[in-house]
Amino acid sequence: MEAVRGIAGDPVVLEAFYRRHIDAVGRFVARRVDDPQSAADLTVEVFIAAMGSAVGFRGGPGGEVAWLYGVARNVVASDRRRSAREADASRRLAGRRVLDEDDIQRLEERLDAAAAVRRTYRAIERLPEDDRAVLELVSVDGMSVTEAAAALGIRPVAARVRLHRARRRLAKELGPPVAGSARSTRMAGHLEAEAKA
Repeated sequence: MEAVRGIAGDPVVLEAFYRRHIDAVGRFVARRVDDPQSAADLTVEVFIAAMGSAVGFRGGPGGEVAWLYGVARNVVASDRRRSAREADASRRLAGRRVLDEDDIQRLEERLDAAAAVRRTYRAIERLPEDDRAVLELVSVDGMSVTEAAAALGIRPVAARVRLHRARRRLAKELGPPVAGSARSTRMAGHLEAEAKA
């Protein structure tokens, strides 16, 4: 608990926290964003937001990862709301740093690998927000129902009900997965199988 609370004031603690979670946060964002520049920006924003809210970290089921996924979910949702309000040209230019070719290639590879998952995620986006949030955290991000409940600030029983309802609705929405990387195709197939269960 103290390690998370220390990220706002201790650069050494922040660096260790960042190294522990950068891959998980990068994958979380890549499943939800198509653009490499946006993925890079949002990943940084997640860690900045985490620094700002670290004092309120209380531990609990899922620990650091559940809490960080909750922060990441809020950052991505906030970005979507902001993007909806801004003009297309402003959105492309605002607050972006220039990436070198290696950064762009690495991000494009990550985005390509997650294409099938993003297609499935678009089907999930048509679900009601409360149901979708639980389904995302459990089926997409691999959290347990208890950890997802902690990240969303609800009881595990409520999370189970929402998950069941989301899976039933998703079964009606989901089409066959598109070709993509083996991992992404497996993830999309896993979600489809879960929805039909």
